[in-house]
Amino acid sequence: MLFDFDKIAPELGYKLLTSTITPRPIAWISTLGRNGVVNAAPYSFFNAMGHTPPTVAVGLLRDAARGWKDTARNILETAEFVVNLVPERLAEAMNATCEGVGPEVSEMELAGLAAAASEYIKPPRIAASPVAFECKMLSSVVTGPMQTIVIGRVVAAHIDDAMVLDADKAYIDTPALGLIGRMHGAGWYARSSDLFQLGRPKGGAGV
Repeated sequence: MLFDFDKIAPELGYKLLTSTITPRPIAWISTLGRNGVVNAAPYSFFNAMGHTPPTVAVGLLRDAARGWKDTARNILETAEFVVNLVPERLAEAMNATCEGVGPEVSEMELAGLAAAASEYIKPPRIAASPVAFECKMLSSVVTGPMQTIVIGRVVAAHIDDAMVLDADKAYIDTPALGLIGRMHGAGWYARSSDLFQLGRPKGGAGV
């Protein structure tokens, strides 16, 4: 069946994208507002976009009535943010940070999460997350009246010592991270534990 995105309602386009582009990694973003409040919220329109320099992209969606969420506004105003990754053991806490509270309320405190200082930027990271990327915004691209893509440069990574197999070779015990991804519909997630491996053809590229 053909779906013409120029002829269907935006909310239907959203459903088509989110029910087929799966699993999506989750950027559990922590920021620091100009009011000094630490905010956190998960975003699944997210991925790595390059490594020279290390680059990530995050899609920020704006609500028609409420405008930007606190986290999105903080990124656009301060140009600094931390991408924390989400293991299954923190899924409930991650979900708690989705609550629609005002800018004076810290979602991290609401979810009972401890903050840890970043090395090069002001926003703290989520201490319990096994991986956290300190990011500085390189640019933002307005792709529509209700959405903006933020492109960030990763300036540092914090990885749980227990997950580092060989620091000199940057070997990480990825399965042990136990990360989850966003799936289709409301509240559906995927584990990253059911894996298979394919050898890449010589000279192959992509993926």
